Amino acid sequence: MSNNKSGLLFVLSGPSGAGKGTVMTKLLKTEPLELSISATTRQPRPEDEEGVSYFFKSREEFERMIENNELFEYAMFSGNYYGTPRQYVIDRINAGKDVMLEIEVQGALQVKTSVPEAVLIFLMPKTLKELRARLEGRGTESPEQIEKRLSRAAEEVEYISAYDYIVINDSVEDTVEKLKAIISSEKAKAINNRNIINKFKGEI
Repeated sequence: MSNNKSGLLFVLSGPSGAGKGTVMTKLLKTEPLELSISATTRQPRPEDEEGVSYFFKSREEFERMIENNELFEYAMFSGNYYGTPRQYVIDRINAGKDVMLEIEVQGALQVKTSVPEAVLIFLMPKTLKELRARLEGRGTESPEQIEKRLSRAAEEVEYISAYDYIVINDSVEDTVEKLKAIISSEKAKAINNRNIINKFKGEI
């Protein structure tokens, strides 16, 4: 999938309430990252834009993408499919763009299987108690829904060992700086800079 000038693929996961959306919004303002666009079978909302919010597909189209192995990962939530189009991501990376996927743990592990060089980052609060406080503070979910999310979070952390980095989200500003440091470190790795080595040797 890669060439000397290809970009890198980053994957950000974490439990609901960890602050992924807020952190990504701030990170994308300062880093030349592209947030991957997912495909979905859910109906567009008034504010949605095709190719910007999502790639909207019929159920038949989406299932055909599954059959043709056109997705890095996919899952179903609330009766609708969501997934990451393989070719879209590959095209962006081969164009030299660094791409960030913000997806669930199971999807992240699927991506790692397909793209071993993908960099997996797990974002989380310090404790389940803190996560509970954040979920309750949002005031958008019932106690039953909160308990489900906490149970899901406890399951997700069991997969942390498959990730390359763990980032504790104490404050948005500090977390963004941690993510920027990870990105810089990955971009400086020798394995990701064959073009510099080849240029030094006069081969390009």
